[in-house]
Amino acid sequence: MNAMTDTKEFDIDPAALRQTLSCFPTGVAIATTRSRTGEPIGVTISSFNSVSMNPPLILWSLARKAGSLAEYKAHPGFAINILSADQSHLCKLFASPERDRFSGLEWIEGAHGVPCLAGCAAALECETHAVHEGGDHEIFIGRVLAHTNSDKTPLAFGKGQLGAFAVG
Repeated sequence: MNAMTDTKEFDIDPAALRQTLSCFPTGVAIATTRSRTGEPIGVTISSFNSVSMNPPLILWSLARKAGSLAEYKAHPGFAINILSADQSHLCKLFASPERDRFSGLEWIEGAHGVPCLAGCAAALECETHAVHEGGDHEIFIGRVLAHTNSDKTPLAFGKGQLGAFAVG
């Protein structure tokens, strides 16, 4: 067996790996969809990337232990709401165990009826193109159907801290 693929050769501590990965700052977004009963649902994510411009594909991942995983897999679409620097409260809300996350929030229905949050730096409305296993996560690839952006400063996450994306 190749030493690079033999996982028994390496003992990676997940907490230490998380700390190492925190050195790479990411944007913060909320992935939203509808449950099988039609309720809006959402979860905070930082695992988001562009995949392809033609066709327009993006990806994000969700922990396999997430209670909402089955809902995201069952619905034909989702939105990626890229948070602005003044929306850290939404990051925390959608990462919390709170069940009624949309109460009092301003949002509109996007493609496939998915919730698109107001005031974000950008948003992408997608249909699910593919879902792949990725260790302890499922990787969602979405085909972008519509997108918007603003001049708002994006929210960033790195070294365990939320902050504004510094420009200049």
